[in-house]
Amino acid sequence: MADSNSSKEELLQLIKRFGAYLSVKMSTLFSISSQNMNTRSIGAIAGFAVAIVFTWRLFRSPAGPQRRQPKRQAPSSSSSGVNSPSNSTLTTTAVSSSEDTRAQNVVDEFFQPVKPTLGQIVRQKLSEGRKLICIGEHRQLCIFINKFMLKASVQVTCRLLGVILEESSPEELQKQVTVKYSVLEVLLEITKYCDLYLMERVLDDETENKVLSALEDAGVFTSGGLVKDKVLFCSTENGRTSFVRQLEPDWHIDTNPEIIFQLSRFIKYQLHISPTRSERATSNVFNSPSLEQFFGCV
Repeated sequence: MADSNSSKEELLQLIKRFGAYLSVKMSTLFSISSQNMNTRSIGAIAGFAVAIVFTWRLFRSPAGPQRRQPKRQAPSSSSSGVNSPSNSTLTTTAVSSSEDTRAQNVVDEFFQPVKPTLGQIVRQKLSEGRKLICIGEHRQLCIFINKFMLKASVQVTCRLLGVILEESSPEELQKQVTVKYSVLEVLLEITKYCDLYLMERVLDDETENKVLSALEDAGVFTSGGLVKDKVLFCSTENGRTSFVRQLEPDWHIDTNPEIIFQLSRFIKYQLHISPTRSERATSNVFNSPSLEQFFGCV
């Protein structure tokens, strides 16, 4: 209200100044004297003066009483006029909430952790033996070496009895050779990523041929990652230990706890396959009931 009165006063002052300025200009330009004025000139000046006075009175007059706005009635449950906006508001809120929920579900699905494949699990677990931990000024060099080493094949040695084959002794192999089909998927993934050597103690040459034939029939050699030349045979347990030490793999997988213990000083990581869970003798020896369970296939 104060701003309105102030603007009116300013306009009034402007009209007064304009009138004074116009009077001066008219007297200067026309130099009208009281003797020379005719009736027409006097009427024009009088009309102009009346217009100025009327305008002044118009802006000077106080503003009329403002109409009072009716008070808003409290929302009533029986009033349909009040319920309509309320219902529309509730509907809009429900739609907005539904859209937010759908958007949140899309975001949750997008960021939901993807379950790794068997190949990724095999690579992750077996590549632990290739990682270097470096700090300080040589950190970038170590990162480069890590990338180079992880691209290279991880070397793994694994015995056959109790791991790949159902039989548990060389004597049983003389009678029959049975491949564990539950381990084939894991074995094929290992051959894709690793340089795998299989080894076992046998009692005769005939058993060697039986083992090779059983592995071939099971499709072990079809992936291209494993060939028959990488299946090694020996006549003693110490012979298998010698194979492992000569190859110096990143991982060795065995069922014999004595060989696991002997090799723990020379091999970086070992996996002991045993139906009974035993305490880890050293930090670089892992235990699992089977090879497939170690990689989460069961």
